[in-house]
Amino acid sequence: MENTAKRRVFGQLHDKASKRVWTRDVILFNVLGYLLLIAFAIMCVLPFYLVVISSFQSEDVLTREGFPLYIKEFSLTSYTMCLKNPTSILRAYGITTLVTVCGTLLSIWLCTMTGYVLSRKDFKARNFFSFFFFFTTLFSGGLVPWYIICVRYLHFKNSVLALMLPMIFSVWNMIIAKSFMNSLPAAITESAKIDGANDLVIYFKLILPLSTPLIATLGLFSALGYWNDWYTCMLFINREEMYNLQYYLQTMLNNADAIKKAAQMSNGAAVVTNVPLEGMKMAMTVIATGPIVLLYPFVQRYFVKGLTIGAVKG
Repeated sequence: MENTAKRRVFGQLHDKASKRVWTRDVILFNVLGYLLLIAFAIMCVLPFYLVVISSFQSEDVLTREGFPLYIKEFSLTSYTMCLKNPTSILRAYGITTLVTVCGTLLSIWLCTMTGYVLSRKDFKARNFFSFFFFFTTLFSGGLVPWYIICVRYLHFKNSVLALMLPMIFSVWNMIIAKSFMNSLPAAITESAKIDGANDLVIYFKLILPLSTPLIATLGLFSALGYWNDWYTCMLFINREEMYNLQYYLQTMLNNADAIKKAAQMSNGAAVVTNVPLEGMKMAMTVIATGPIVLLYPFVQRYFVKGLTIGAVKG
């Protein structure tokens, strides 16, 4: 009798839920929600779509009509100008890829390890070091002392380390790692301690496997920072063969702009028309953002997968 009553109650609840799904309000809410999501997706994709389409437009169309929604005069002049020296482009790609991969891995390792140490309640100085890290985000010594230390004492001038080490540690990433690891059950580390595992074994074999969504998030932040960085290269790199991709493209664009302005001042109309400045900007954007765009769909898998990774089943 009791089981029959339970089945009857659950059946009534199921019938009510089914009826609620097909009400007019719910249907209207779903339709509006999907329309808003579609509109938001279009707003996100449209700028990059215009950049790609504009990179294949002729300079006359871009100058006369701005950024049309479709290709009116197909032209590869912008890409021809950007890829005029393919060896330099490939070298810049290689340097940027090397710095991004190595810097991201080291940054994840340092931030997660620091966050793990500061999240341990048996570490007596964790509050002091937490305040020390946070205090550095409020004040800094300034650009000039930092540049002098990096160049004169650390010898970062014209070195790949100059592109990697200044961004290798982020306090905000460390705070994110600390907050995430505070949410992990303390019973995991305590049971590992009872079994005789030391801190390094706990960190590498227990904490890191449970921190997949954290690693994906920090990896995405660090990779985007390294890939889009040009300021560090401008400060420390003088040799053109060591330029990263962003600074190399920026230097190329500045040179093309200087040529165009010089031609205008000397009434060199023929030279001016041969420099597709607006098209080169669009083509450089496509060249620079093409590989890194593929990173987020790859990392997104770990966001979805990591939703239940940290669950403790009892």
